[in-house]
Amino acid sequence: MPQPTSPAPQTELDEAAFIARAKARLEEIYGPRADEVLRRLQRLISHQRGAIPERSRPLWSERDQLLITYGDLLLDGERPPLQVLDEFLETRLAGTFSGVHVLPFFPWSSDDGFSVIHYREVNPSLGDWEDIRRLTRHGDLMVDLVINHVSRESLWFVDYLAGTQPGRDYFIEMDPNTDLSNVTRPRSSPLLVPVSTRRGTRYLWATFSEDQIDLNFANPDVLIEFIGIMLYYVEQGARIIRLDAIAYLWKKIGTSCIHLPETHAVVRLLRAVLDHLAPGTLLITETNVPHRENMSYFGLERLDDTTTSDAPTRPDEAHMIYQFTLPPLLVHTLTSGDATALEAWARSLPALPPGCTYFNFTASHDGIGVRALEGLLPPHEIDAMLDLMHRFGGYVSMKANADGKDTPYEVNITYFDALRGTRRGADPWQVERFLCSQHLMLALQGVPGIYFHCLTATLNDHEGVERSGQLRTINRRRWQKEALDELLDSRNTPTREVFMALRRRLKLRAQEPCFHPQVEQHIVDTPPTLFAVQRGPLADGRRLLAVYNVTDKRQPLPLPDLDEDGWYDLLADAPWDAQAPRELRPYRSLWLVQRPGAPT
Repeated sequence: MPQPTSPAPQTELDEAAFIARAKARLEEIYGPRADEVLRRLQRLISHQRGAIPERSRPLWSERDQLLITYGDLLLDGERPPLQVLDEFLETRLAGTFSGVHVLPFFPWSSDDGFSVIHYREVNPSLGDWEDIRRLTRHGDLMVDLVINHVSRESLWFVDYLAGTQPGRDYFIEMDPNTDLSNVTRPRSSPLLVPVSTRRGTRYLWATFSEDQIDLNFANPDVLIEFIGIMLYYVEQGARIIRLDAIAYLWKKIGTSCIHLPETHAVVRLLRAVLDHLAPGTLLITETNVPHRENMSYFGLERLDDTTTSDAPTRPDEAHMIYQFTLPPLLVHTLTSGDATALEAWARSLPALPPGCTYFNFTASHDGIGVRALEGLLPPHEIDAMLDLMHRFGGYVSMKANADGKDTPYEVNITYFDALRGTRRGADPWQVERFLCSQHLMLALQGVPGIYFHCLTATLNDHEGVERSGQLRTINRRRWQKEALDELLDSRNTPTREVFMALRRRLKLRAQEPCFHPQVEQHIVDTPPTLFAVQRGPLADGRRLLAVYNVTDKRQPLPLPDLDEDGWYDLLADAPWDAQAPRELRPYRSLWLVQRPGAPT
């Protein structure tokens, strides 16, 4: 393949091309009303033109790696938490990340930000828009577009209760006797929420909770409003727009109400708007579903109506999708000491479409989703993992199914505590096992994201769960800066050991061209006790071999490639000694680079 210089930024759509593309999407969504909605969209864009910052940079490179954090995970007295975060990035993490994903920083009423009250305001307890814009000094800013639902404390909901515009028609009323048994549920709470209005009791669609009321995108007013909100975020400096819970956006009675064609059409329309008005801005979809469903959000569309079945396709939805399979599969691998399932899954991944990549992560503000394991692990293996997570202090959140039964949806636990031991129980290898999970993720094709609590080896916050009554709080601890500084500056603390190791590995990764998201990956045959992946080769023959021991025992390295000349050990910063004993210590890894013809 060619040398992986970063791809050019997305070519700006000219006016005619944009109108054709937008109209096609609007016809999929609204049928005969498409022309009317298109005129409104053009008016909105004409008002925004000129306010959007210009970008002329590649989509991504090997330097891209994001920190995921709430705006207030780090507290320091009365200082605005966003300023504390900015200082932490400037000092402790200087040169480590290419950008930061600040989870919803808007005024909110529940779910730690994902029940938004005001979309165009910064929660004053965090700071202000200037504090948000200041974070762009550290690189790209990812911002959530919480698009599926809104807080019942929002002004839109107040309008609905009063029967006034604009919110009067922003929500989905439903007869409680309607058969909704086909609807895919991510929660076990009731789908319809009773609400007292001036017209009497009405029942509203609420996919996630009674405080998160779904919005009615069958009403074009809602779509136009959210396109305006998205562009406002870009105007404030956001380069990556995260579409939260996007899979559930469109509702159609009698269907599963997930991944519907209209939902994909909305994503394609948002992409068209960004390509036209803010080329280089990236869309990422958050869809916690099995991998094959997740892949659909790249939006592979036929180039024209005359193409044959084997004709090339082009993506026109998300630039990135979350790699939801990776977090639970890594937990299974490292607690069982068997990489068979991980290797099979990684080997099955299709080639990425041009201009698309994965967002790789192990932990986030949510739990460790288990739906992505469907079809990858037998039920008894999933049950064994869930039982172990209980033993390590975690909880399991459930979802409702069409048959009336509840099944596991996600594990609520910190990723550090999820790797406290193996199926035999807790052991002394927690730090090494955890670092192995992070280092393995960093070598896979895609852009990596590191949750703040992975950097700090955070333990389960059971006290937080008791205070909030929410299971996800277990992985959302708020650090007092003084307490965290003490752990980071003290010797022999897991927090310091993990933080220093990850910071070093991230800086090393950012300098290696084989980690460019466009560089192909190939899974290397190994015994089940090892996992190995090759990145490359590049045009000059350079390739990288990453090898991991996924067990708590020393393992031999039966890899014939290591007999070749020219390997360099990136971690040791020295030539690879082919005569040294061929074994790998528990949970240790190798990053070896080979460039044919280079001096050894």
